[in-house]
Amino acid sequence: MSAQDLEVRGTDTWGQAASITISQGKVGAVRPDVAVGAGQGPRVLPGLIDIQVNGFDGHDFNAAGASVESAAGVVRALWRHGVTRFCPTVCTQSREHMIASLRTIARACDQEPWIERAVLGVHVEGPYISPEDGPRGAHPKAHVRPPDWDEVQALQEASGGRVRMVTLAPEMPGAVDLIERLAGAGIVPAIGHTGAAREEIVAAVCAGARISTHLGNGSHAMIPRHRNYIWEQLAQDGLWASMIVDGHHLPPAVVKVFVRAKGTERCILTSDAVWLAGKEPGTYDFLDEKVELTASQGVRLVGTEYLAGSALDLATAVGNVVAFAGVSLADAVAMASERPARLFGRDDLGGLAPGQAGDIVLARWHENEARLEVMQTVVAGEVVYRA
Repeated sequence: MSAQDLEVRGTDTWGQAASITISQGKVGAVRPDVAVGAGQGPRVLPGLIDIQVNGFDGHDFNAAGASVESAAGVVRALWRHGVTRFCPTVCTQSREHMIASLRTIARACDQEPWIERAVLGVHVEGPYISPEDGPRGAHPKAHVRPPDWDEVQALQEASGGRVRMVTLAPEMPGAVDLIERLAGAGIVPAIGHTGAAREEIVAAVCAGARISTHLGNGSHAMIPRHRNYIWEQLAQDGLWASMIVDGHHLPPAVVKVFVRAKGTERCILTSDAVWLAGKEPGTYDFLDEKVELTASQGVRLVGTEYLAGSALDLATAVGNVVAFAGVSLADAVAMASERPARLFGRDDLGGLAPGQAGDIVLARWHENEARLEVMQTVVAGEVVYRA
């Protein structure tokens, strides 16, 4: 091997021993490794892909003071958890604020090639969502507004053409037309923060909507038991479902039902992490409220059971979905790698086949605990994190 090549050895998600050579930033040869017993050594996984990250480890893409340095901080923090590609997420705010956030992300990508490589695309969540309490979630009501294609174009320009996903509520006036325009422009239209009726969901899917954003969250506390927007989205075979599998946003039984309804082929794990992710448990000021970050990665308003964000990381989500839904480790990893890559049409990501990007994670799989422990993260053949 040349000095630029890297050899990774261990067992894959199916427990088969393998030796993988990365050359010039891509997977080269993949061979059985007779020197490593089946099921022995570290697990060799494709780099994880998170399609919704608001911030991490004290850094916030939506903060007024966000900078290139804060974007770099998020990328480095995600490496510790095996995430090699992700979607920085910009949420409902004034047009000026959202444009400023997107320009910062674009500047970070333009200045640092390793940040550009990490950014799969920008996810714009809102502002075209339901103004109702419950579906709106923590998005500020004052900045919720009707769909506006001209504004989407302005946001896209500010991002340097990096907006690849937009979450909106299909019941908003003009939403179905906007969904069709987004799909035509190569942007993934997502349904989320919605109280839509069945007909509105069907119309959105027919127009090109492809995924439900954090299904089961951003909803009313009480909904009709049969005719409701969660069941309707589950029943739409054309919709993928992203899920926050932290044990707080969705109970284990709900995760199991969602996975069985959609099948692992149509499920994507996401963190929806806010800047509190990666911080020590304690009390923090967040969204003008006092919130508690618990030892189990729950973020709640102090003295209540109300969630105030996610502190999940994707490696933990992989273990959780194995425990909650009874899926195999291979399927759980695919839900956090190959599936999101496929949603965005990136055949070069999410796997370990020759010619794919040399993004690899070495991890210990603690089967009795259903816990994935990241040991090493490799991006384009370069070791960027070692425990």
